[in-house]
Amino acid sequence: MNADYAHWVSVPTRWKDNDIYGHVNNVVHYSLMDTAINEWMIRTAGFEPGSAGVIGLCVESHCSYKAEVAFPDTIDLGLRIGRLGNSSVRWEAGLFRSDGTLVAEGHFVHVFVGREDRRPVPVPEAIRTEMLKLVRTGDTA
Repeated sequence: MNADYAHWVSVPTRWKDNDIYGHVNNVVHYSLMDTAINEWMIRTAGFEPGSAGVIGLCVESHCSYKAEVAFPDTIDLGLRIGRLGNSSVRWEAGLFRSDGTLVAEGHFVHVFVGREDRRPVPVPEAIRTEMLKLVRTGDTA
């Protein structure tokens, strides 16, 4: 696995992920990135999405497609943090076929806000502590 990423998740593609062209549809890539981020937030950082007073809202996302992937391939998704600000985080993801081929690269920017007022707030300290473990060297703000 690529050492540029600090956290890895392996996800088998599903039959329904293929589109009429015979490859995994582009929306699946976004879903996998979003799922990997939220799985990490819940399992590693202790985030409780249903009850937390502070939530992360996606304000930007991007995906650049590099190669095709199709069922029954497995996607190895690497996750890192490209930039950690006071109230925002830029998640970066690399999606690889099991043979090591880069399939896609993408990012999500989350801004942490109060659940009720939707106003920006600092990333909660417990979450920030865990996020720092995923930050590329020299990319904190």
